[in-house]
Amino acid sequence: MKEYERKQLLERVEREGATVGADIPETIDVQDEEIDLREFVFEIKRRDTVPSGERDRVDRAKKNLRRERLQRKQRLEEADISREEGEDLVGAIIGIDRALNALESLGPTSLEQEAEAQEAADQKRWMSFLKQALGREDASSRGRL
Repeated sequence: MKEYERKQLLERVEREGATVGADIPETIDVQDEEIDLREFVFEIKRRDTVPSGERDRVDRAKKNLRRERLQRKQRLEEADISREEGEDLVGAIIGIDRALNALESLGPTSLEQEAEAQEAADQKRWMSFLKQALGREDASSRGRL
């Protein structure tokens, strides 16, 4: 492959809207293990939130996908490959990006944790308001919540 072709392929990988309209690959080899990537992503996305037991599995998958993306991009940048192999790598990288985008957009791990965090923030604001309204806020406690 010629150098200008390599640069064109790399530009396609880094393009901001590269994943628009791209499909998540049916399967992908990650660390010499074939993964049913599309099925995994759709299974996880079907749920409103990711249960805490599944969170580790999703985080591992994202880490492995990022590693695989980096390895494929490095191969595209450095290896002596044909234009066709380069095109295949670009398609795989964009598919990995699409899967990562889907996994990154998942909601919070649980509604309970989010509700607890919201309640704690509300209590802090309320206590700060009360201190200020009752005139108990002094110079040392200003700015703290």
